[in-house]
Amino acid sequence: MTFRAYQRFVVVLWQFLPLLLAIARDRRRFLLFGRSRSVTSNVRRERATRLRESLLTLGPTFIKLGQLLSTRPDILPPEYIEELSALQDRVPPAPWEEAQSVVNSELGPVESAFDSFDTDSISGASLGQVYTAEFEGETVAVKVRRPEIEALVEADLRVIQFSVPLLVPFIDDAQAFSVETLAGEFATVIRQEMDYEREATMLQEIRSNLDSFDRIRIPRVIEERSGKRVLTMEYVGGTKVTEIDDVDALGIDRTALAKTLQKAYFEMIVTHGVFHADPHPGNLAVKDDGTLVLYDFGMSGRVDSFTQDRIVEFYMAIANQDIDGILDALIAMGTLSPTADRAVMANVMELAIADARGEDIEQYRVNQIISQVENTIYEFPLRLPSNLALVLRVATVVEGVCVTLDPDFDFIAVATEFLREHGYLEATAKQFVEDRVEEFEQATRASVRIPPKLEDTLDRIEREHLIVQAQLDDPDGLLDLLAKRLVVGLLLAVAIIGAIQFYLAGLLWATVIGLVSALSLGGLLVRSFRKQRGIRTTPQFTRQSMRQREDELE
Repeated sequence: MTFRAYQRFVVVLWQFLPLLLAIARDRRRFLLFGRSRSVTSNVRRERATRLRESLLTLGPTFIKLGQLLSTRPDILPPEYIEELSALQDRVPPAPWEEAQSVVNSELGPVESAFDSFDTDSISGASLGQVYTAEFEGETVAVKVRRPEIEALVEADLRVIQFSVPLLVPFIDDAQAFSVETLAGEFATVIRQEMDYEREATMLQEIRSNLDSFDRIRIPRVIEERSGKRVLTMEYVGGTKVTEIDDVDALGIDRTALAKTLQKAYFEMIVTHGVFHADPHPGNLAVKDDGTLVLYDFGMSGRVDSFTQDRIVEFYMAIANQDIDGILDALIAMGTLSPTADRAVMANVMELAIADARGEDIEQYRVNQIISQVENTIYEFPLRLPSNLALVLRVATVVEGVCVTLDPDFDFIAVATEFLREHGYLEATAKQFVEDRVEEFEQATRASVRIPPKLEDTLDRIEREHLIVQAQLDDPDGLLDLLAKRLVVGLLLAVAIIGAIQFYLAGLLWATVIGLVSALSLGGLLVRSFRKQRGIRTTPQFTRQSMRQREDELE
């Protein structure tokens, strides 16, 4: 690491050390010895607040890290997810003189690049700040990367990479792999967000994909005044969507606005697989005519066609109260471990649906389902794909905005309407019929083949010529292990009996050999029981823990 990275490491360690020591004490009450201790939801919430404050203190890189962690329920408990989800990426802008140097190096002198330039920024974030300017008679928004941010981010990334091996001993084994992969994932995400050329590309692609939405507006990129550190777009003003009084003053139908927002995100994720991944209220506005405006495409994501299909299956399963369908979709997406106890998970899903039930199935709010699923995700050892984590976060944030606009917003009804409009429901019904027809054809062919085979088998039984062969499937080697233990145990018994007989016969040297052999065999036998072999499960989510969680929530 560089000298700056070493300095940052000391600062970061100082901020996080109390929290790490507290977690270590949870696992061992007196840190080096003693029993572990349970932690209540209130304690986790207090620690999550301290973590959020530490991230804010450490600056831009760690603010972004906290935002990414808020999408990872496979790493952090729900209390941390909730607290970090409120982490706002709003910081005072850098002085204009520093930002001007960035514009000059990218576009040339500001006076030549623009007709006029307002040096007072209209918004400031950890990685960049936005100004307004005039270009060829048009008002434009100029997003400028924060000066000297590259060196700070690179130093912080080295600190994070160096810190991960030190962090792993403080966390459960189930989360260790996710934490190790998160460091590389985060480095990619934050470098992408600092690359304004990539943002421009994603913005233009999403803008083209949503071109058919009359009620959606995405700013146009001014390519001749954009670069890797400066992004110029048409300026599109609007009222913040969550300013309800102002929205009402415009006479806008808030229910229709919420429906437009929800369908736009379904269009991005399900139809095109490219989506705006930061839909917090600050990035959503509404024009006087009710058109919805989307800002800031620095955080954007992609999902492949396979995941898109699984997302559709997930929403369909929720609408149909199909517990097995929900579990199958989660497993297929990689959200739920295939080895998880389906009976326990089915109980969790049933509790989630019972918890969310208002009146009818269409009244379920997907954020309640996702919240319950995320709680369960943390209890099970699994890995959450990065883009899917963004999809989960987007779904939760968008649903929250929609409910703010319309407290009675029917998420599932809108989702079902979208799926029906795009032919997914009809396609699903058609596939169901085709599957049943194929099963019927197979059953018909089997009904023709079975009687002759059954008659032949009965003839063999009558002639006593029937031979039954059985093959045991033991992929974990449990039977082999048991056999070895049995053999070692018999040899141990022989060694002990032999040593006793040698001792009674007065053969001291033979007695010593017998005892050494017995001790060696005994050690092997004990080691075989202590060695981690075979099928091993940890009851990480039990009915008792479910009851405890319900008590905590109450």
